[in-house]
Amino acid sequence: MAERRVRVGSPVGLHARPAALFVQAAAAVPREVTIARPDGDPVNAKSILAVLGLDVRHGEDVVIAVEGDEDGADVLLAQLEELVAESAGA
Repeated sequence: MAERRVRVGSPVGLHARPAALFVQAAAAVPREVTIARPDGDPVNAKSILAVLGLDVRHGEDVVIAVEGDEDGADVLLAQLEELVAESAGA
């Protein structure tokens, strides 16, 4: 399982539209994808309720993990990292 630690760039954190965009991207692939606070348990990144339940704010870090082969997982991680790190969609 490949994983990355990412700082949330959206001014509203990982809520509303930024969370929806992240969940849509995670749900578009046939792989297990999780997201967690660095000190917390991972949740299903394909569930909007689970992602919103993390209550992640602007400037906080999350850990995104993708199951599968290294190359494909790294590509997906890069896409998800970009969604979390950018401030678009706020």
